Amino acid sequence: MRRAPPLLLTTSALVLLICLVALMAPVIAPYGPVAQSVLRRLEGPSGLHWLGTDQFGRDVLTRILYGMRTSLSVSAAAVLSALLVGGTLGLAAAYFGGLVDRIVMRAMDVLFAFPVMLLAIGIVAVLGPGETTTAAAIAVVYTPIFARLLRGPALVIATSDYVLAARSVGASHARIIACHILPNLASVVLVQTSLLMSTAILVEASLSFLGLGAQPPDPSLGTMLSEGRNFLMLSPWSAIFSGAAILLIAFALSMFGDVLRDNLDPRLRSER
Repeated sequence: MRRAPPLLLTTSALVLLICLVALMAPVIAPYGPVAQSVLRRLEGPSGLHWLGTDQFGRDVLTRILYGMRTSLSVSAAAVLSALLVGGTLGLAAAYFGGLVDRIVMRAMDVLFAFPVMLLAIGIVAVLGPGETTTAAAIAVVYTPIFARLLRGPALVIATSDYVLAARSVGASHARIIACHILPNLASVVLVQTSLLMSTAILVEASLSFLGLGAQPPDPSLGTMLSEGRNFLMLSPWSAIFSGAAILLIAFALSMFGDVLRDNLDPRLRSER
């Protein structure tokens, strides 16, 4: 049995630790996410507030823990929704081909024509700011990525001998897709999902920074960064630590995706 590479174990442990910290925020956070102390506004790191306080006297560490929870939940919901919709469209286009392929992929090309942030901002502007609309906007932006990503390898698999044999014995379309095509796309889906999660974190933080994501007083890393930039000269801790949290999450997910791709791709394994 081949042992997992140390780098894969390290990145997996880091991602798991970040997720556990975010999930356990209500338990490990020292204060409430909206609890204020006017007398302790804009304080630096101390024994009472390990990462300092913001302009309302709220604990920065607590806000970051809850902000990580918000960012991860919104990004995960968006990426999984995009995977479900985009992956289904890509598989349908590859499997049925013909008119279905042309209609689906031309619709995806229309979405690809818009810059990612511009399309996301436009969707949120129409639906209104909030966590749900932010997740919906990111899902719409990432849907064509999954559709095009899965269509390519699905085209090759759909014309393989074992799929043609399954068709010849009368297997249903659903059975062929579920039992013969999807299992061969698992590694592609897993790698791309982890990579897009890292960029979804950045998109969610960018929308929150612009005031289009989670609305105050709900904690969000992008909102904390936006609010903290107004007090950089007085107390930069909120902006510094919230920005570092965004960087850490995006870096961990991106590294995990890269390492996972290197270990699941047989060509890269043979080169090493």
